[in-house]
Amino acid sequence: MEANKTSPLWIVEQALCYFSLVCLALLPAAETILRVFFNSRVPASPGLIAHLLLVLGLLSGMSATRNGDHLSIGLVEYFHNEKAKNIITSGTGLISAFIVTIFAWCSASFIKIYLSPWQIVGFIPDQVFALVMPIGYGVMAFRFARLTPLKGKLRILPVLAIVLGTLCSLPVIFKLIWGFDLPDFAFSVTDWFANLAWLLKTPVFILLILAAFAGTPLFAVIGGMALILIQASWGEIDVVSNQVYTALTQNNMVAIPLFTLTGFILSESKAGVRLVNTFKSLFGWLPGGLIIATVIICAFFTSFTGASGVTILALGGILYTVLTENSRYSEKFSIGLLTASGSIGLLFPPSLAIFLVGATTRTNTIHLFLGGFIPGLILILATIIFGIVISVKTKVPVEPFSLKKAGKALKESLLEILLPFLLIAGYFSGILSLVEIGAAAAIYVFVAEVFVYKDIKLSEIVQVFKKAIPIIGGILSILALAQALSYYIVDTQVPYRFAQWIEAAISSKYVFLLILNLALLILGCLVDIFSAILIVLPLIMPLGAIYGIDPVHLGIIFLVNMEAGFLTPPVGLNLFLASYRFGKPFLETSRNVLPFLVIQLAVVFIVTYIPILTTFLTRLY
Repeated sequence: MEANKTSPLWIVEQALCYFSLVCLALLPAAETILRVFFNSRVPASPGLIAHLLLVLGLLSGMSATRNGDHLSIGLVEYFHNEKAKNIITSGTGLISAFIVTIFAWCSASFIKIYLSPWQIVGFIPDQVFALVMPIGYGVMAFRFARLTPLKGKLRILPVLAIVLGTLCSLPVIFKLIWGFDLPDFAFSVTDWFANLAWLLKTPVFILLILAAFAGTPLFAVIGGMALILIQASWGEIDVVSNQVYTALTQNNMVAIPLFTLTGFILSESKAGVRLVNTFKSLFGWLPGGLIIATVIICAFFTSFTGASGVTILALGGILYTVLTENSRYSEKFSIGLLTASGSIGLLFPPSLAIFLVGATTRTNTIHLFLGGFIPGLILILATIIFGIVISVKTKVPVEPFSLKKAGKALKESLLEILLPFLLIAGYFSGILSLVEIGAAAAIYVFVAEVFVYKDIKLSEIVQVFKKAIPIIGGILSILALAQALSYYIVDTQVPYRFAQWIEAAISSKYVFLLILNLALLILGCLVDIFSAILIVLPLIMPLGAIYGIDPVHLGIIFLVNMEAGFLTPPVGLNLFLASYRFGKPFLETSRNVLPFLVIQLAVVFIVTYIPILTTFLTRLY
């Protein structure tokens, strides 16, 4: 039986998650203090931080599996036929259990065969930390199998999915037993699997794409693609686990759970209410003042969480009430505005998407932030101007400006307003690294919301962690497996060959940019931004070089397209989240957001075809 909320397994799992996350915040903070004031450092800190991230990544992935919180397209949620819904859900669960079983065996093989013992802390080698990989994936496979809604004799199918996954793992199981000195029959079996994978790679690839639309977690789909492609090319499939380990022991990745935790602490406190009151008091006397407040607040939260969905889910209710109760904004307009504003903010510091683009393309992160500032500002202003026009047309009432009221509201939200400025100053001055600003942000908001504002009781902070952990697990799971697929793509020189083909087929830079815009809009509908950066961006960057497109410009084009893709029917991610948050049919939500989608598409084309908007500040710097 799977662990329930009182079982020792569940308690240990959660405790280790919380412990890892707390250490990931405290260790970089201690490192900063020792380096700045004492010219010293925490012993073994980089290695320990990196391997605690590995532990957190797998344990939070287990948590996301238990709660059904892995990121997916999930069209099945909108089916009304319960029988069909159960069949599809069962199918996605069986596919997930099958694929993740292979991950577990690959992880065991990787640890035994490839991972050289390296002392992390004292006498503890990295192999001890790495054991969380086969254990974590094994538990995930079991949970996927157990959560399938099958009854009666069909309950044997989840068991068969795990058995089949084990059979398909025979090449790595043989390596576990014999190492590289395989007997003849094991070589024959391994070759047979490679030949079979080569024959089946196209139908399996199509099946995985269909499974993604049906609701199979994206990390399993991406990992499954990596497995079949590597096996079909006569490669070693345990390289997938090698790449997972590499991805989850990169220090810069630590910023992802830290900023996600920061966003959840802010959203669970009354920071949103304070910020609404502040910006409402500052701009409420203007036509569209509430629109200004809404857009700025959404941008603020999205820049920290890196995930537009968190903004919609956390702030949607508060802002929806403010927009509709004491004003004349219609329900349709309010839902459209909040859905669109959920993705605004990805171009501003400390956006994780920007950091990830910089790491993936080896582009200067400061240049990317400078390059994204003007396009991000244009997107915010365009949305605000549209809101002001609607406000004037519908004669939305304004409030008289009160200096006393504005001063009081500003004082109450001062700590939240100062946060981005302090982090930007710390990073761009060189005092704080990316990991350290993530730690500083998490500790800062924890102290502010728990001890200064006292919005969250110390005893309630566990509930905040409990909400953040599955989201962290979903993001890290995707990033880890996206690294494996990206490895295959780069190793087989796909970007180089793709660039050669595009160069021969398209001579005009502007035609290329138009096709790129259309392709990225479709991509933004289907894939989360983190895996898109790791998998697709390496394909695009060589093309940009061919057509003489500045890398910073190309990175910003990529991000603004992805932002618009979140709003593009039929499967834009923000449309589903807003439909869920506001309790409205998907098609109705899509209609409400159309005016804002048009605005974002206009900004996409402006940014794409006027490169000076992106490169102007980078040239000054």
